[in-house]
Amino acid sequence: MATLARTLPRVRKRLQTVSPRLKRTAGAPAVLPAWLRAQSINVTRHAAALRPFHREEFGTGPASPSEGHIQAVNELITKLRQGLLDMTKNVSTAIDSANREPSAARLERVVVHKDHAHKWVQGIEKIWDFYFELFGQRQSMPFGEWLLSCDRIAMDCYQAAYTGVGVAKSIPAPPPFCFMRTGFAPATIRRGIAMSRLGKQLNPFPLVQLPYHRLVNPWTLGAVMHEVSHNLQTELGLAKAVPRAVALRILNANLGRSVASVWTRWNREMFADMCALLLGGPEVVGSLMDVVGRAPAAVFGFNPRGVHPIPYLRTLISVEMLRRMGFDAEAEQYRRAWTRVYPDPHAGNIPGAILKTFPEACAAAVDAMCFQPFKTLGDKCLSQVIRFEPKEQQMIEESARRLSAGMDPGIIPERFLIGASRLALNRRLARPGTITKNFYKELVRR
Repeated sequence: MATLARTLPRVRKRLQTVSPRLKRTAGAPAVLPAWLRAQSINVTRHAAALRPFHREEFGTGPASPSEGHIQAVNELITKLRQGLLDMTKNVSTAIDSANREPSAARLERVVVHKDHAHKWVQGIEKIWDFYFELFGQRQSMPFGEWLLSCDRIAMDCYQAAYTGVGVAKSIPAPPPFCFMRTGFAPATIRRGIAMSRLGKQLNPFPLVQLPYHRLVNPWTLGAVMHEVSHNLQTELGLAKAVPRAVALRILNANLGRSVASVWTRWNREMFADMCALLLGGPEVVGSLMDVVGRAPAAVFGFNPRGVHPIPYLRTLISVEMLRRMGFDAEAEQYRRAWTRVYPDPHAGNIPGAILKTFPEACAAAVDAMCFQPFKTLGDKCLSQVIRFEPKEQQMIEESARRLSAGMDPGIIPERFLIGASRLALNRRLARPGTITKNFYKELVRR
């Protein structure tokens, strides 16, 4: 009893100390109802946050995304977001039911609906984030102005093609949109292509991906015309006609089925190279050599499933195209330079049949692709739709001198400024930094 008498005061004291904490715990909401309520709030707020974009949030200057680009993305987001809003209603309904009767079955229904909504949120968030990053690049300088300049070059390429066709065509909209991404090579994502980065949703407008090192060296931007040309092949209705024409020409020349198969597989990349030459002129070959001029093992390497022509032959295909365009002297200069750097094509694994038949097959493929009429072009050939002759090259040469001197290059088409900057660099008309500054200044001014 004496021990109990000594212990009770200490117990009472401890209870007095703990009781306020116990009262707070007793007054707190029960864990399960609070957690259920939070799930409903979380998914509803997340759906609300993945709202359509406003043009003003990416700046109001000329470099900001156009109204057309914003609208196209918003249509995609709005369509997907409606499905998410329906799912959030299912989550809220399941939570209300579980709050009334928290049975195992009803609680399981809550987490199942929540999991479905969460996966849908992740999919939309991936798309939202992709375009948010692309559009956000336009807010920082000088990147916004660089990308705007490339947009204007891409637009000029489309205008040249669509005003040159011999038959009326529906006008594609929105126009191509350029963005910057680290990596070695440029790339494009065509309009209407299901993109893994968009959860297999269809890309609403052509995207042209440009590495940073290309943007800081504008004389390498022949890549813009190449990537835009991939889109033109599809949108001009040549996606099937071109490979069919190439295959038939090589088969009719009796060069062999295996050779015809290889050249047909190369058709898209070859078309982009040929079309880029018609859009930009001889200096585009130098831009191509920037890409394919690598170690001999890569240049002479043959991939039996590759869609790109063998790098060694790829430059020589462009040389043949230059010759057909009437630039014999420039073609010969590029041929000599290229074969001097890479003198022995037998050093790699290029099949003997491809090397042996190359001169005839190359001439046939270039002719079929660029110098024969296509119905979808209004019975014109590609070289008639997009004309580049010596007079266009004279414009580029004059523009190179003006650009180097910081003068207004005049009414020259935007795409010709790439060749002008390359000529200015090759002829040392100005320092590289000066050429770059004047190149972008002119394009932004427009």
